[in-house]
Amino acid sequence: MQKSKIIVGALLAALANLLGAFGAHALKARADEATLNTFEIAVKYQFYHAVGILLLAALAQQLAAKWLQYSYRFFIAGTVIFCGSLYLLTYSRVHMPTPLNWLGAITPLGGICFIAGWVSLAIGAVKNVGSK
Repeated sequence: MQKSKIIVGALLAALANLLGAFGAHALKARADEATLNTFEIAVKYQFYHAVGILLLAALAQQLAAKWLQYSYRFFIAGTVIFCGSLYLLTYSRVHMPTPLNWLGAITPLGGICFIAGWVSLAIGAVKNVGSK
């Protein structure tokens, strides 16, 4: 199970690097400053949580597996919802005549998933106090 977390975390981090380079070079010429900022936020949060997933794999022997799994699932959901909605919003602003601004209303749900993932990690640590 930890192998899959390492693979997913590493691939999400690699994708964040790739998208960051795309934003810095190709997107910069096509998007306004606000749109670039939106894209950069998505890249940053994707990278932070890719590293978070790698942290979960590293902590697997020290913390409650159930709570690590919750954390992992919340990080994945947060990446898809938070980062995905911002990537789609950026795409729509650059390539569509009418941007999909309603996607901005979905983004906070992904942020809640990220928070829930970190809280789950904390609960997993608390549950293991004194057990190892």
